[in-house]
Amino acid sequence: MPHVFVYGTLRRGEINDLERMAHRLGLPAPEHLGPACVAGRLVDFGDWPGLIDQPGSALRVRGEVYAVDDALLAAMDQVEEYDPDGDSLFVRREIDLQVAGRVLRCHYYPIEPRLMGTAAPIDHDDWIAYRQARAAARVRVSGTRP
Repeated sequence: MPHVFVYGTLRRGEINDLERMAHRLGLPAPEHLGPACVAGRLVDFGDWPGLIDQPGSALRVRGEVYAVDDALLAAMDQVEEYDPDGDSLFVRREIDLQVAGRVLRCHYYPIEPRLMGTAAPIDHDDWIAYRQARAAARVRVSGTRP
């Protein structure tokens, strides 16, 4: 089974939660293996993040690692609109990550920086915490729920 690192909407409880996706598609449930970090920086596309690879950087992006079925990895490619033969915003790469005391080779989906358009870099290492803080700030400013 391939391993994947997810950092945004594919994480638990998010809009593209891997477990819910697998259930909806009738695929085996992914196995959560633990948290991990990738050297890089998050950018904000509004409803979803992008990760800009920065190997060797002190900046880290937090996420989760799963063991997934090959068919679920293919479904993730569709969600990320990844085209191995094309010029897609999200690219699929592999990286070795430390997960629960062992090194695992993981697929992940950073972005192609030249295609990021007006996405804004953010000073946060965790998309979920950032998104929740952003929503709370909007509530405080507007006085209404998002």
